[in-house]
Amino acid sequence: MPALIPTSFTAKITFLGRVPDREASLRSEPLDEVFASFSGVAGEDHGGETRASCSRVISQHPRGTTIRNVRQFAIVSAEEMAEVTAKMGVDHFDPTWVGASMVIEGLPDFTHLPPSSRLQSEAGTTLVVDMENRPCHLPAKVIDEDAPGHGKAFKAAAKGKRGITAWVEREGPLKLGDTLVLHIPDQPVWPHLEAARKG
Repeated sequence: MPALIPTSFTAKITFLGRVPDREASLRSEPLDEVFASFSGVAGEDHGGETRASCSRVISQHPRGTTIRNVRQFAIVSAEEMAEVTAKMGVDHFDPTWVGASMVIEGLPDFTHLPPSSRLQSEAGTTLVVDMENRPCHLPAKVIDEDAPGHGKAFKAAAKGKRGITAWVEREGPLKLGDTLVLHIPDQPVWPHLEAARKG
């Protein structure tokens, strides 16, 4: 039995983008297609096979430590972002606000996909789900540029709906309109999770 199970769940790519310089702005620039290499997308500031560790892994590594980059893609769900923007009180969601590298449509409860799930295109391009991408305050400035006064509402509104980060397992092209098939790990949820959190 394979360790990863192809499912009947599919998603459609509705947006692709990249952040050229996150020091200048988190805003991503829209693209029609990208080549997903083992380093991510060319010209993407979050790309590279390695990265400097940040606050998300501060319990494991001193800040700035060189670690494997499993955050090459920041992927969000069109359905979840519609819920987020409704909570924020804005009419529409602009994926460039949050530095999205991809928006997909069609997968339920997308942010909570099991880590190590795969999203695979018809061309074979394969992205591995790292984990939930927790909301932060950084999109607020970009959102306020287009929807003044609404940026501060993003972090709370996006809790549990911010999407996931992912890395490239198999290189290949990705383009708008591509269908991605969800593959999930064939294993039960670890039964000691609650005890580990309390410990």
